[in-house]
Amino acid sequence: MFNLILFGPPGSGKGTQSERLISKYGLKHLSTGDLLRSEIARETPLGLAVKNLMAKGELVPDEIVIEMINSAIDNNPAANGFLFDGFPRTNAQAEALDKLLSQKNTEISIVLALQVSDKELVSRLVKRGQTSERIDDRNEDIILARLAEYNKKTAAVADHYKKYDKVKYIKGEGNIDDIFERLSDEIDKKKEPRFT
Repeated sequence: MFNLILFGPPGSGKGTQSERLISKYGLKHLSTGDLLRSEIARETPLGLAVKNLMAKGELVPDEIVIEMINSAIDNNPAANGFLFDGFPRTNAQAEALDKLLSQKNTEISIVLALQVSDKELVSRLVKRGQTSERIDDRNEDIILARLAEYNKKTAAVADHYKKYDKVKYIKGEGNIDDIFERLSDEIDKKKEPRFT
């Protein structure tokens, strides 16, 4: 099983590249946001607990998110692997994810981090804000605050996986196809021969 974490700040093209990687490598997309919304929509016991927490403005505890990831993995036994999106965001989450995957005799194979200059990100997000309903993409100060918060949080998670030599930084500027090729090259170097 090949599991990857794709990091990218807002505006880095992570969504576009995730879709392409999932398609090429037959991975299952695990977005914590999507999992939370699905549990709530299906009104599962977990979903009801999450809905109650969110209604109070509280964050969903790591234990609940890990439980949802555990269920998603168990519900996809034929998956070639998983692309983790939006998780882990902290060291504690990374350690919990590693422990869960270890119990399933697998691990994070690689962490790919898209790198884009703040100037380019601001430009992309402002353009996106002009054509979308996203108000947070229209104000440069808000964008810069989001980028600073992203960098602060993901740096800690990257440091966790650097200890295991699993982090690869990818230039996220330029042609979409070229970026995809750079991501694919790193995956191809890391993947097991039977994964082709």
